[in-house]
Amino acid sequence: MLERKIYNDLLKWKSKENKQSLIVKGARQVGKTYIIDKFCRDNYENYVYINFFANSEYNSIFQNGLDVDTIIKQLTIRIPNINLIPNKTIIFLDEIQECPEAITALKFLTIDKRFDVIASGSLLGINYKEVPSYPVGYVEHLEMHSLDFEEFCWANGMNKEAINYLKEYFDKREPVPESIHNRMMDLFKEYIIVGGMPNVVNEFVTSHNFANVLKMQKDIIEDYKMDIGKYAKENEKAKIRACFLSIPKHLSKDYKKFRYSLVSTGGKAEKYQGCLMWLYDANIINFCYNLAKPELPFEGNARSDTFKVYMRDTGLLMAMLEEGSGKEIMDGNLGIYKGAIYENIIADIFAKLGKKLYYFEKNSTIEIDFFIKYENIMTAVEVKSADNTKSKSMNSIINNWNVEQGIKLSSKNIGVSNNIINIPLYMSIFL
Repeated sequence: MLERKIYNDLLKWKSKENKQSLIVKGARQVGKTYIIDKFCRDNYENYVYINFFANSEYNSIFQNGLDVDTIIKQLTIRIPNINLIPNKTIIFLDEIQECPEAITALKFLTIDKRFDVIASGSLLGINYKEVPSYPVGYVEHLEMHSLDFEEFCWANGMNKEAINYLKEYFDKREPVPESIHNRMMDLFKEYIIVGGMPNVVNEFVTSHNFANVLKMQKDIIEDYKMDIGKYAKENEKAKIRACFLSIPKHLSKDYKKFRYSLVSTGGKAEKYQGCLMWLYDANIINFCYNLAKPELPFEGNARSDTFKVYMRDTGLLMAMLEEGSGKEIMDGNLGIYKGAIYENIIADIFAKLGKKLYYFEKNSTIEIDFFIKYENIMTAVEVKSADNTKSKSMNSIINNWNVEQGIKLSSKNIGVSNNIINIPLYMSIFL
């Protein structure tokens, strides 16, 4: 069983006195159903599970009126041996995007308060299917991602005390013992290749078979393509698919900035901009926006028309590359792709920490991979795929642009030089 941080978020939700219905959103196969099902079984006397995708007949429960007494009647008619005890029952509405009326019903279930209700579904369906009346103000939202690096470490047998031990070195800015540092770098490279999709991680920790991992990742990518066919508007399907398949091509370029002309000859924003937002809403990609100038607030200085695109799960990105790419990562090869892949993993880690992504580029002479607010200070972050941490851009941004501190993430052990902190890539989770 994989331990997931979101379980504690579910416990916090349960403990609220006047809780709303909860919608857990996320991409397909990030483990929503498994962890919610476990939470419900662990914490409630009575548990009602409804999967609208597996059984479309359940839709009729919410098509005969949305007052709670009517819903209870429909539930007891259609689900044998159901036990609905007020204040001791949770109802889990899985794949709720398949039943828009059930989304509307969350308002009335929240007001009624007899039962706790969790709904789960893909961002695609919830955002794009027509809902008669969205229950604004009556639902709480929780977003679930694939496993982060810390959860991946737990899955590979590393306990929380070991993570805390590493954090002590990070806090003191002291080098980690070399043997531990090398092991963590190997584990980090494995995370790059495997990614965080729960079934894929389970396969890896069970068999350590990268061929099996790759096959499962390719199956997920095919599922994403099927989702495009299922949820996208007819006239958008081909364009969204083209944007999705162009991501590795963009990351192979020196500039990495998303260019619509790489999607198709003569491609322009008005043709593809909505398609990219569709992929973002599907929890497949992250946007990283260019800063007009490196100043706070970042959002106020972000240029919405100039951005990079990163895959949310780097393991899936690796599976979109030519076969053998995993071996090249472990061996330290891959040329320019290597730097792009390491940027992608840090983008994913930052996004899972709740950070919006920004970068800065000036006249092709200065490029800072990320800007974050760290310890309440504007911080430039550069990502290096090896232990060579020399950087003209970092020195220039600190000396000439009123940036107070910089962080270099690389395979090098921790160290401090003036206003620049060198941090091993695996310690990015502490930022």
